[in-house]
Amino acid sequence: MIQSPLLPHFSGCIQGRWAGTLSKGKLTVSNPATGEVLAKVSDMSGSQTAEAVEAAARAVKIGSSAAQRQAWLNGIADGLLANREELAKIITLEQGKPLRESQVEVDYAAGFFRYFATCLDHLAARNLDSRIRGAQWSVHHRPAGVAGLITPWNFPLALMAKKLSAALAADCAVVAKPAGQTPLSAIALWTVAERTGIPSGRMNLVLGRAAPIGRALCLHPAVQVISFTGSTEIGQWLLKMTAAHVKRLALELGGNAPFIVFEDANLDVAVESLIANKFRCAGQTCVCANRVYAHRAIRARLVEALAGRISKLRVGNGMDPSSDIGPLINRAGFKKVSQHVADALRRGATRVIGHSPALPHHDWGCFYPPTLLTGVRQEMLVFQEETFGPVVAVADFVSEQDAVSLANGTPYGLAAYVFTRDAERARRCAEQLHFGHLAINTGTGPIPEAPFGGMKRSGFGREGGEEGLVEFCEVQTIAAG
Repeated sequence: MIQSPLLPHFSGCIQGRWAGTLSKGKLTVSNPATGEVLAKVSDMSGSQTAEAVEAAARAVKIGSSAAQRQAWLNGIADGLLANREELAKIITLEQGKPLRESQVEVDYAAGFFRYFATCLDHLAARNLDSRIRGAQWSVHHRPAGVAGLITPWNFPLALMAKKLSAALAADCAVVAKPAGQTPLSAIALWTVAERTGIPSGRMNLVLGRAAPIGRALCLHPAVQVISFTGSTEIGQWLLKMTAAHVKRLALELGGNAPFIVFEDANLDVAVESLIANKFRCAGQTCVCANRVYAHRAIRARLVEALAGRISKLRVGNGMDPSSDIGPLINRAGFKKVSQHVADALRRGATRVIGHSPALPHHDWGCFYPPTLLTGVRQEMLVFQEETFGPVVAVADFVSEQDAVSLANGTPYGLAAYVFTRDAERARRCAEQLHFGHLAINTGTGPIPEAPFGGMKRSGFGREGGEEGLVEFCEVQTIAAG
């Protein structure tokens, strides 16, 4: 069992009270690298979720000043950074990623609290310049109310921080549900936040199975906003479940990111960017490159350079400093990656790096070797679906129009990457590629200061930037005669 000063409880928190004694059921949290049982956490019910919503609704009525919220946000950021090593250890033990990646995740999470602490003035009332129709007009951002936050397992601290920081900055109260595989990072975050003096009821944490908790958040009339990161299928379910109440939704859903390398690209930059982008979190990120399109003139050189880099990557326990790639989260994820690779090979693709490991009999030790495939075609599963694993799949193209058409040939639109020295070509691609996040000559993902979100089946709404703050606000216009 894990022992940490940031984990004094293995339970949810309602109205400032850790709710372990209220929950009869328990869920097991295990290390995906070793199978070690880390904790038995509360399996909370729909009725307990409703209790948390009501606690949040009472807290919203009290409200807070901008100065108070700024102090809370900065206090949480300070607390995260002060406990950086302990938090990173918790992330690695429950999620599996290498410890150095977890350390970066803590910094990233703190950055959201720090950023939103600096931009509360964006919520100040705005007066229109002139009297219109005999009235003075002003625009106000009011807190939306109770916000339900639902996060996945791949970035258990950072994705909760993205949502929680913006909701608190907007003066909302929250009921948050972390993924069942990785609840410990959220418990640690709540422990850090508790020390800042945030009033009880403003931050409520519910742990347990997705169905009863999600249903309670969707159906309770006091929940005004639900912010969700996860699969498109669950996003569609949320749309249906919240339709009767016409709730506000912010949905960051699945991706299928293209990575386009033109013939004039700096190949060294493209290769290093792809390695960093693709193999972070063992390829289990919504923004990692899923489809690599290389111009036919440079494809062979790109593949050769990738093969040299990929062959040196080491797979192992994230707590081992020499590991570059940790385990996949569970057997289901391992099976999906295996199926994608097998489908590509059966349809004519070539495996340059990697091998076919045996499917584990359990949900731990699911280490998949970094793999490089060439000769991939658009109809293969590895291009049709999000693989969510350490597999680089490469196809070629002959023209700019061809590259853009192939990249857009997906119902998803979360992230895309373009490598070219031609500024005009980059501009044309940016105008035509239907993705919410577009990176040119870099493999970087989102930052706290910029809005991030998807198009098409990758969802709607934004996290980060001023836009991410406004997701938790209702805009009210006042005309004063």
